[in-house]
Amino acid sequence: MTTRVGVVGASGRMGSQACRAIEAAPDLELVAAVGRGDPLERLVEAGTQVVVELTRPDAVMGNLRWCVERGLHAVVGTSGFTPERLDEVRRWLGPSPDVGVVVVPNFSVGAVLMMRFAEQAARFYESVEIVELHHARKADAPSGTALRTAERVAAARARAGSGPVPDATRDDPYGARGASIEGVRVHAVRLPGLVAHQEVLLGSVGELLTLRHDSFDRSSFMPGLLLAVREVAGRPGLTVGLEHLLDLG
Repeated sequence: MTTRVGVVGASGRMGSQACRAIEAAPDLELVAAVGRGDPLERLVEAGTQVVVELTRPDAVMGNLRWCVERGLHAVVGTSGFTPERLDEVRRWLGPSPDVGVVVVPNFSVGAVLMMRFAEQAARFYESVEIVELHHARKADAPSGTALRTAERVAAARARAGSGPVPDATRDDPYGARGASIEGVRVHAVRLPGLVAHQEVLLGSVGELLTLRHDSFDRSSFMPGLLLAVREVAGRPGLTVGLEHLLDLG
């Protein structure tokens, strides 16, 4: 049996790649490719079962609510999901207990492993900082991957009883120390030629551990995206992160 898939944001860089990957998958059928200005009703008219949402942070919530209210499962790769936004999605899903939504900060298996390794290493080091690097056309900062990494690292440090990251900075009028996400510093770089890259720097006296992941082409995201499309219908409610779909032990 094939799964009927619609892509919202189909004309974008990630969306067009997703359309090609879905068309090439023998167990999936691309039935709707919705671009900017196209009505979402095309999804229902085409008999879509799973929607892949790859638009912009300012559009994703409206699109996602529309899908949930119509009983369509959704795989979301758009950035900008704060804890408050996730709570809002959970409220939408309350009256629709059979609908599954998977929000994925990064579809790359390598990026998921980097986050997992950073979470495991965090309790062994006194300090941790994150540097994320993306193409210059990315609209939001920090990236969803960096945000998710910082949250997981901070939670791991809290469980281990780690104290605050040492930092003597008191004068930073230009914000050179970056954003602080639950006590973890995150620095965003935007340059033409980049795709998606991240470093997690973990340091203690006399030692530095660097975890780095690089995506040089958006094709690296497709195996994870197709996995989420295949799994979402069997996961009612909200799932955040590709790691929950992988057998990581």
